[in-house]
Amino acid sequence: MTRKIIHIDMDAFFASVEQRDAPELRGQPVAVGHGSGRGVVAAASYEARRFGVRSAMPSITALRKCPELIFVPPRFEVYKQVSRQIRAIFLDYTSLVEPLSLDEAYLDVTDNARGLPSATDTAREIRARILAETGLTASAGISYNKFLAKLASDENKPNGQCVIAPRSGEAYVAALPVKRFHGVGPKTAEKMNRLGIVTGADLRARSLAELQAHFGKAGTWYHAIARGEDAREVRPDRPRKSSGAETTFGTDLRDPLDIEPRLMRLAQDVWQWCEASGGRGRTVVVKVKYADFQIVTRSRTLAQPVSDYPSLEGQALALFRSLLPLEKGIRLVGVTLAGFDTPAGEPAQLDFLARAQASG
Repeated sequence: MTRKIIHIDMDAFFASVEQRDAPELRGQPVAVGHGSGRGVVAAASYEARRFGVRSAMPSITALRKCPELIFVPPRFEVYKQVSRQIRAIFLDYTSLVEPLSLDEAYLDVTDNARGLPSATDTAREIRARILAETGLTASAGISYNKFLAKLASDENKPNGQCVIAPRSGEAYVAALPVKRFHGVGPKTAEKMNRLGIVTGADLRARSLAELQAHFGKAGTWYHAIARGEDAREVRPDRPRKSSGAETTFGTDLRDPLDIEPRLMRLAQDVWQWCEASGGRGRTVVVKVKYADFQIVTRSRTLAQPVSDYPSLEGQALALFRSLLPLEKGIRLVGVTLAGFDTPAGEPAQLDFLARAQASG
C-alpha cells in the first residue's frame, strides 16, 4: 500500500511568534537571539532572510548584512506552548505524528481520523486550522515517503504546499542538486561534487558498491534516495538519546572561577529538561571551544544513568578540570547528557535554543 506522508514545517516559527505577539514587528526584519557580544541568531523572519540573515549566524555578521535588524530575546516557554497547540491539531487527524523539533513533524495520514481521502486536502485543512488557532502559517510537503515529503515542504514556502506523487518521485530527485538532500551535509555534498556527483541523476548513476566504497554505510541510503526510495516509517515514539546546552561567552575566559559557574548553570538546564521529560543518560560530555576555535570534548560513561543534579554537575566539573591548566582563552562551553536509557519525548530543538544564547 502506498503511504500518505505529510511533512509540516512552520514558517520562520520563532520569529513569526514574536511578530504575532508584537504588531510593531510585523513586516520588519526580526531575529530571535541576542544582538550584542557573541550572540547567535536562533531564528530570522522572512524579511531578515532577504538580507541573507540565517539561523546559527553570529549576531555581528547578521547586523552587517542587515543594519536595521531588530533582535528580540527568545521566549522558550511561549514557543513550547504554541508547539503543543500545533501538536494537538495534528493528533486530531492521526496518532502517527513524529516531531522533529518544536516547529516541524511528519504525519502518516494513510488512515486518518477524519476519513479524508486525499493527503493534499488533509494538509490544507491542517494548515488552515493552525492559522485559525495560532495566527501562524505553515508549509507542507506531501508524498509517499518521509524523504520526499520533507523536500516538498521547502518548495512553496512560506504558507504553501507541494505534492510529489509516486510516479514523479524519481524524476523529482534526479533534477535536484545533492546539496538539497536532507541527510547530505555540506562536507558530504562537497565530497560528492569532487566525485562528479552534483545532481540526483548523477547519484543514481553510481552503483551501490561504489557508493558504499566512498561513503560506507551511508552509501546504502544514498543509493535508495537517488531512486526516490525511503522505507522509514513515521514513528510517534521516536526516542530522544541526549540533552545538551552550551553558551558562548561575551569575552574569552581563562579563569576557571569564571567558567565553572557557567558550566554549572548549563548542567542545571540539562537536568531540568531531564526532570521534565523523564530522560536519564549514562554519558556526560563537556565541550570546550577555545579562542582560536579549536574544539575539544571530554566524556565519561557511567555504569548507571545519572540519577540527580549533583551527580551531573560533579561529572561535568571533573571533565572540565581535566583540561586544566588552560593555555588559552575559552569562548564557549557546553554540557550534554547522552545515552538515554529512559525514553524522552520533548523535541530536540530546545537544545539549539540553549546553544543560541550568549552569556555576558
